[in-house]
Amino acid sequence: MGLHFILEHIDREGTYAKILFMDFISAFNTVIPELLSSKLFQLSVLPAFSRWIYNVLTGRTQQVRLGDTTSSTRIISTGAPIGCVLSPHLFSLYKNDCTSWHPTIKLLKFGDDIILICVIKDGAKSVYRQEVVRLELWCGQHNLALDTLKTVEMIVDFRRHPSPQLPLMLSNCPVSTIEIFKFLEITVSEDLKWGTNINSS
Repeated sequence: MGLHFILEHIDREGTYAKILFMDFISAFNTVIPELLSSKLFQLSVLPAFSRWIYNVLTGRTQQVRLGDTTSSTRIISTGAPIGCVLSPHLFSLYKNDCTSWHPTIKLLKFGDDIILICVIKDGAKSVYRQEVVRLELWCGQHNLALDTLKTVEMIVDFRRHPSPQLPLMLSNCPVSTIEIFKFLEITVSEDLKWGTNINSS
């Protein structure tokens, strides 16, 4: 879907694309049950089911064991349990309202990963940077932090004379620009060819 979106527009003169592969820090651990409950209400989820999910996520006990030593019990009321079958689905609902606002941008969400694709024409980079700022703001409002070390950017640019690109800043850190990236077992390359993916499988 994402590659199709790029290929639809990339052949237009003066047009190129940027792909931002974003990764959250401990995404499931940061889910706020009260926020999730309000989102479930907006999605018309049955109140009884919403209350059941809230009860599952709050008041959980946790201990850490190292060798023969066990820590005291702590009560956990934030996050979705890692390993729980429901957790990926609950996180998908949690970020349901994280959407793009501009037709030149596509936001793809898979589990705890987000891909932002922006088609840029005639050097109009402001929309892309505005969307990244919006995403950072949304993350801040939802107790989520982007992993600046694992978040990377790929530029798909077939123009004859591409202009130099300034590094994208994320939380005051420059984002690395890469030529090849493996995502969901598919290797994506900046030339959009499948050779690298075939050779790596």
